[in-house]
Amino acid sequence: MPFSLLPPCVVLSPSRYRAFTFSLTFLLYTSFHLSRKPISIVKSELHKNCSALNELSTASSNQLPNLHTAAECSWKPFDKSNYKQLLGAMDYSFLCAYAVGMFLSGIIGERLPIRLYLTFGMLMSGLFTCLFGLGYIYSIHSLGFYIFVQVANGLVQTTGWPSVVTCIGNWFGKGRRGLIMGIWNSHTSVGNILGSLIAGYWVSSNWGLSFIVPGLIIAAMGIICFLFLIEREYCYVIGWTSERLDNSSVSVPVQQVVVVKSESEPSAISFMGALRIPGVIEFSLCLLFAKLVSYTFLFWLPLYITKTAHLDAKKAGDLSTLFDVGGIVGGILAGVISDKLGKRATTCAVMLLLAAPIVSMLLVCGGLVNGPYALITTAVAADLGTHKSLKGNARALSTVTAIIDGTGSVGAAIGPLLAGVLSSQGWDQVFYMLMAADFLALLVGADAC
Repeated sequence: MPFSLLPPCVVLSPSRYRAFTFSLTFLLYTSFHLSRKPISIVKSELHKNCSALNELSTASSNQLPNLHTAAECSWKPFDKSNYKQLLGAMDYSFLCAYAVGMFLSGIIGERLPIRLYLTFGMLMSGLFTCLFGLGYIYSIHSLGFYIFVQVANGLVQTTGWPSVVTCIGNWFGKGRRGLIMGIWNSHTSVGNILGSLIAGYWVSSNWGLSFIVPGLIIAAMGIICFLFLIEREYCYVIGWTSERLDNSSVSVPVQQVVVVKSESEPSAISFMGALRIPGVIEFSLCLLFAKLVSYTFLFWLPLYITKTAHLDAKKAGDLSTLFDVGGIVGGILAGVISDKLGKRATTCAVMLLLAAPIVSMLLVCGGLVNGPYALITTAVAADLGTHKSLKGNARALSTVTAIIDGTGSVGAAIGPLLAGVLSSQGWDQVFYMLMAADFLALLVGADAC
């Protein structure tokens, strides 16, 4: 590997390198989810309850009613009666692009330096996230513009997950992988919570900043990634060389010696080869339904709270973080239990069984749904990517991760789209759909046991 592609090395023990990589990749992927969350917070601002504004205006003045029309209080083109379908189309465009791009991303990621690949994705994601916010600044009302930005952002965001999972898998073995990955995967919920709070701060006054600030954050983290990420244990600082001054016994340190592993790497696995690994198809389908539930909550929960509890966008965003708080606890709990039992699939099945009847209880449901989701996308993917059938070839990790998360992202695309259609018939229909998806995840997960 060319030296120019390596980050600067510092003198650290292997355990400290692992701790540093753990923390850095945690922060990197936190910024990915932080930049995805604003759209769910801003939805209620794109289409406001204009009739309520009319009533307030009429009650507070003697002027003619209907001073506030839908066109005045909502953001075109989301001021129409079909606004739920339009908002659902925006979600679908992002998630569909993400799902398609994910299958390609893992294959590409196996063949490129992770640090450069991840840096590129983060910088481009920051650009497109900021572009969405600039739509407010420059009063852009074209649906095509927002759809384009969502599709482009969905594609570049696929660089994140295979890269960070491969990196963390390179540094940590299988021992206590469930616990380690469970704690590490809480970056998803932490990013959602921070994204909600940041977007909620500006949503009512200037929703463009709800996108621009997260966009700048992920771009800044991309620069940090370029400077500091060490993707695998190839960099060893041996110490300092020394030269003697003439015949004296004084040794003077001259320079640091950096040794880079140069042994030949096994070839990257093919897509079909990764599919033949036992358990990949079963866990991919299980994640499809689990992620359908999780992403429906991610993209529609704040709007649901706004419409049913009659709260403003900021309060609804704050309340929706309960689902993600539960997700943090659930991810860690799933990891600990699966380590103790040695059965990843059984842990997922039990948690999904308990989640189905309580999809309306945010905190508990967040833990029971996101627990299996976190376990499959981290510990299970890492286990399968280093399966014994690969005979020590670790080059499959990124591809396996991409297949599992790509399949799950198909469900993530379908869920919010169905929610946009079904919510027009009543929110109860959305929850019935979520319960059905949870039971299907349970059935598929049971086959993997």
